[in-house]
Amino acid sequence: MTSGDIELRHLRAFTTVARHRSFSRAAEELLITQPALSRTIAQLENRLNVVLLDRSSRHVELTDTGAQFLEHAERVLAALDDALAVVSHRATLRLGFGWLLPDPWAQRTVGRFEEDTGASVALTRTDDPVRALRRRTVDVALVRGDARVPADMRTVRLYDEPRIAVCSERSELTRVPHLDWADVPHWPLVVNTVSGTTGPWSWPDGRRPTEIIETANYDEWLETVAANRGIGIVPEVARRRTRHPALRFVSLTDAPPSPVSLVHLPDTQRTLIRRFLDAALRSTGE
Repeated sequence: MTSGDIELRHLRAFTTVARHRSFSRAAEELLITQPALSRTIAQLENRLNVVLLDRSSRHVELTDTGAQFLEHAERVLAALDDALAVVSHRATLRLGFGWLLPDPWAQRTVGRFEEDTGASVALTRTDDPVRALRRRTVDVALVRGDARVPADMRTVRLYDEPRIAVCSERSELTRVPHLDWADVPHWPLVVNTVSGTTGPWSWPDGRRPTEIIETANYDEWLETVAANRGIGIVPEVARRRTRHPALRFVSLTDAPPSPVSLVHLPDTQRTLIRRFLDAALRSTGE
């Protein structure tokens, strides 16, 4: 065995399990599945040819060898963190988003991350955040709605946003106090096919809108609704942040919430992304 057989992911996995005395809580912190964490620990033990953790009791405990190894592993990781801190002021994390970063979550997350790490966040508006992630022009993508994320990417769900209906000032929808989710398919629906949160996919077969007007980005979607070609459904944040004289917002009842998630590739800027995800999750509860 050589030191090259042991990777940082092995050390981080082991020290996190040792700290929590729990595989489930460690997996939550590391943002991986529990089976994946178990495989990583097993790899480490196999490569060292020792048993580091005793799994026979109700709680995970360190063996004598594991306790000794933990001291050295923690020193290695601490030294690495110190080295990264020296250059962190030069590091930049690129956050891609399709439209309207959610507030106040975005401001809290960016501020907390930059204060904790000394790195900076570059905000990149792109019509297709997942595609930008694939092209590696961003490091993390904020994704709204039930978008399909490729299997090789990692998704961290943050929270849910309420939905609201939006229409032209000339629309008949302005005459009603609210719109029920079940009645939305009776209206022509304007859909942003690239980064929209609501579309025909949001309803089961047989209940989907019969008339769909497709657009390719948020600006096209906005102006198409304003031109009274149909109505739109968006997260409620749009009512606070959109200023368009030809638009009106209508309350939506019984609508399923719209999820907000962060997506990233597992092999890019691991340390910075891990710190950003930590800041993002902490900001969701405030």
